[in-house]
This record gives sequence, structure tokens and C-alpha cells, in this order.
Amino acid sequence: MRSTSGLSLTATALALVVALATVGCGKVNQLKGAKAYKAANAAYQTQDYKKAAELYQEAVDDDPNYPAFAPAYFFLANSYDNLWKPSKKGDAENDKLLQDAVKNYQIAADKLMASDNPEFKKYGKLALQYLVAAYGSEKLDDAGKAEPILQHMIQLDPADPGNYFMLARLYDDAGEPAEAERMYIAAKDARPNDPAVYMSLAAHYNQLGQFDKTIDALEQRASKEPDNPEAYQTIASYYWDKANKDSKLKENEKRDYVLKGIASVDRALQIKPDYAEGMVYKGLLLRLQANLEKDAAKQQALIKEAVSLHDRAEEIRKKKAAGA
Repeated sequence: MRSTSGLSLTATALALVVALATVGCGKVNQLKGAKAYKAANAAYQTQDYKKAAELYQEAVDDDPNYPAFAPAYFFLANSYDNLWKPSKKGDAENDKLLQDAVKNYQIAADKLMASDNPEFKKYGKLALQYLVAAYGSEKLDDAGKAEPILQHMIQLDPADPGNYFMLARLYDDAGEPAEAERMYIAAKDARPNDPAVYMSLAAHYNQLGQFDKTIDALEQRASKEPDNPEAYQTIASYYWDKANKDSKLKENEKRDYVLKGIASVDRALQIKPDYAEGMVYKGLLLRLQANLEKDAAKQQALIKEAVSLHDRAEEIRKKKAAGA
């Protein structure tokens, strides 16, 4: 009669054999996956996206949960994304490439954003950005799916203005300028010392034809960079563009914008006297001012100064080019 201890020992030994076999099989799969992953990366580097997609798929199929393979989902998605052709929209096989890209971008984001590895997190963030792009108007054109992703990205990193910008552009494209403005202002509040947030807000207002708000945003930007001549020259360029192109302006309004533009570019040239771009814009503004003058002598004096500034700017550029 067999003892119970003998039965127990046999069961334990069998369990150990099964466990070792499982571990061995898992190790084999990881090694196979690692080989496929390495080959996929080589194909991706040469932009052979078809081969890369096949190999990345092989790598994740060999061991879907192996942490080291997690970035493969991003590159798998991006390979499908690159294989998709806008000109073949509506073709079932081509459309499936984009759907496969979306599916794997989502898997990549879920896996990589949960990682403690900073490099993996970087790819997780890229996966979310590319996922938003896939839902954009040029691809799947599904703003309803892009919006919650962007809101989630803002929650994950509320200090990154880029996420607010993307959501603002989504609202702009959807014909919701008030919501877009809200996002640009939120970006400004998140990063009040970042010049980019003011430039983006100014561009938004300028697109809507809200010139006073445009200038206000640009002046806020300049206040954050009081020693940057480009900030003041940018204000001058907007004044010149408005005065030069808006045919609805009254003469006194045009003169006011020209003089304000000159004041702004003068500030830039005070900071950097050899600022060639500033000289060019001051010359352009002086020519506009000359057109508004009734006195011929004043006109000639303004044009003469504009020509002199242009010549000085060209001389400075030539010297810099020769030095380079």
C-alpha cells in the first residue's frame, strides 16, 4: 500500500516539473521576442515599416506582458501609422492599418504611462499624442474620441502647455473658439512665465480678428521677456501688418498703429542696436508713415530714414554671413 507521504512527494515533484517547464517556455519566448524586437528596431530605423510591423507583432506575441517589450507597442502602432496612406482613404485594407495603429497606441499608452521607467513614460506620452493625431481631421476625423484623451493628458501633466494647445486647436477646428480661448488661457495660467503661451493666445485672437486682444497677449509676453528685442519687434510686426493690410482702417487709426509699431521696434533697437530684423520693420513702418504725411519734405525725410535702415540691416547681415 502506498503511503500518503509518497503521494505527496510525487505530486510535489510533478508540480515542480510543470513549473520549471513553464519557466523554461517563458524564457524561450522572451528570447525569441527579444530577437524579433531587435530585428524590428533595425527595420524601423531603415523605414521598412511593413517588415518592422511584422517583427514588432512577433515580439509582443511571443511575450505580451514582458515589461522590456512594452515600447514595441508604440513602434508597432507607429509602423502601421506610417503604412497608412491618406490617398487610399476608404480602402478596407488601408483603413485597417489606421485602426491597428489606434489599437496599439492605446495599449502602448496604458502600459508605458504606468511604468516607472522615464524613457518608457516618454514613449507613453508620445503614444497619447499620436493617438490624438489619429483621431484628427486628416485621419479618422473623430474629435469626440480625441477630446477625452487630451483632457486625460492635461490631468496627467497639468503644467505642460502643449496639451492645452492641442485641445485648443481641436476646439478651433470644431468651430468652438470660446472653448479654444479657455484652453489657451488655462495654458497661460499653468505656465505664466512661458512666452509660448502668450504667442499661442495672440495667434488665436489674431485669427479671430480680435486685434486689441492680440496686442495685449503680445505685450504680456514682452513683459515676461523685457530684455528680448524679438518680443518687441514681434509687436511691431503685428502693427505693421494691421496698418498695411486692413483697408477698413480710418486714416487716424492707421497712423496710431504705425506710431505704436515704431515705438515698439524702437524699444527692440534700444535693447539691441544692431538688430537687423528690427531695422527692416522700422523701415517698413516709416514708409507707411510717409504715405500718411501731407508734407512732401516730411515724406522724403521718412523715406530717406527707411532706406538708410534697410542699407544698415543689409550690411549687418552680410557681416554676420561672412563671419559665419
